[in-house]
Amino acid sequence: MSDSLNKTHTDIKRFAWIEAIPPRIRPYIYLMRLDRPIGIWLLLLPGLWGIALGSQGFTHQSFKAMILFIIGATIMRGAGCVMNDLWDRDLDKMVERTRNRPIASGAVSPKQALLFLLGLLICALIIVLQYNLFTIILAFASLPLIATYPLMKRITWWPQAFLGITFNFSALMGYSAMTGTLDLPVLFLYLAGIFWTIGYDTIYAHQDKEDDIMAGIKSTARLFDQNSKFWVSGFYGLCILCLAASFITQSGIHISLLLTAIPALHFIWQIKNWNADDQESSLRAFKSNYKTGLLILFALITGSM
Repeated sequence: MSDSLNKTHTDIKRFAWIEAIPPRIRPYIYLMRLDRPIGIWLLLLPGLWGIALGSQGFTHQSFKAMILFIIGATIMRGAGCVMNDLWDRDLDKMVERTRNRPIASGAVSPKQALLFLLGLLICALIIVLQYNLFTIILAFASLPLIATYPLMKRITWWPQAFLGITFNFSALMGYSAMTGTLDLPVLFLYLAGIFWTIGYDTIYAHQDKEDDIMAGIKSTARLFDQNSKFWVSGFYGLCILCLAASFITQSGIHISLLLTAIPALHFIWQIKNWNADDQESSLRAFKSNYKTGLLILFALITGSM
């Protein structure tokens, strides 16, 4: 059972297992967002997509890669959250949903956060070194994206697109971990993930629209405003088209192509039930995207059999 701080759409959730952790460690758990694992799912799933696309059924190699990706996604999502909170510590104080974050609230100092970040990156490096050379190169290529993403909301109306480019990089890494290269099918898969992310993160950003206006934070939620349902529907449609292109270029017309109808139906359900002016509705719609990701993974696994 959980009990949220302030309102139900707040950034931090209290869980019994976290509250049982010693107080000196607890702020770092919140700093990594382990109270909200949806971010781990959304970073991990594209990596699992890539593994499924690049492997021929379940093998020892693909199973090992999936385990490493689960550990790596948890660590790197945590590292990304630390970077984000260091960049945004002043902005977070101005937004109701984020003002209780550990750095913004003073529970963790910037120096402590930097040391913690270093520890996470060392752990991530150990994981990355288990892959082939090409995947290691891709992992290092993603670091500038992870480090600079938090700045995008200050300089562009499209930070959601930059998040899509960053988060879905794991699809490229998952595929290369299996094949040692990149091919056209995974590039279409990467594009599908980018469009998916723009859609769900636009929904997410609708929680903070009013605070973002006051803080001068840019987002596609503010850019699209009352037309957001139309735009999100379009991005979800592009996601499905790119996913279909990935299947076709990989193995031609296949049952997995037909299975794209299932995540498509889930997208339709999301849009139908999403109220952009309701923060709780936006949070529910956003969180439901882990189901979309799992449905896409199911289609990819079916296609590799």
